[in-house]
Amino acid sequence: MSNYVKFMKDIPFKKKRSGKFEIAALTKECSAFLQNKLPKKMKGPGSFTIPSNIGDSYFGMALCDFGASINLMLMSVFWLLGVVEVRPMKVTLQLVDKSLAHPIRKIEDIFVHVDNFIFPASR
Repeated sequence: MSNYVKFMKDIPFKKKRSGKFEIAALTKECSAFLQNKLPKKMKGPGSFTIPSNIGDSYFGMALCDFGASINLMLMSVFWLLGVVEVRPMKVTLQLVDKSLAHPIRKIEDIFVHVDNFIFPASR
C-alpha cells in the first residue's frame, strides 16, 4: 500500500479536536447559502423614467420599460434626429391605458450609445 493511500485512510482516525473555536461573522448571502435557504425573489422595477440626451438634443424624462418588446418614438423626435432608413408599417398597438398607437414607420438595426457602451436596439 502506498504511503499516500495509508495516509488518506488514517486521516479520519487521527483527527484531534483543538477545543478552540473562532466566531466568524456571516453575511446574509453566506448565511442563506449555508442554511440552503434562498432569498425571496424581488420584483423588477417595471417602467421608470430617466433623463436622456441623444446627440445634442435633451429629451427630459424618457420612459424605460424592461418588459416591453416594442420601443416607440414620437414623430417629432424622429424628424429631429434625422433618421432616414425606415420601413413603412401598418400596425395598431393597444397600450396599457387602453389607448391606441398607430406607428407610421419602423427603424431597424439601431445602436444605442450609453457612455462608453454600445447596445444593439433592434428587434
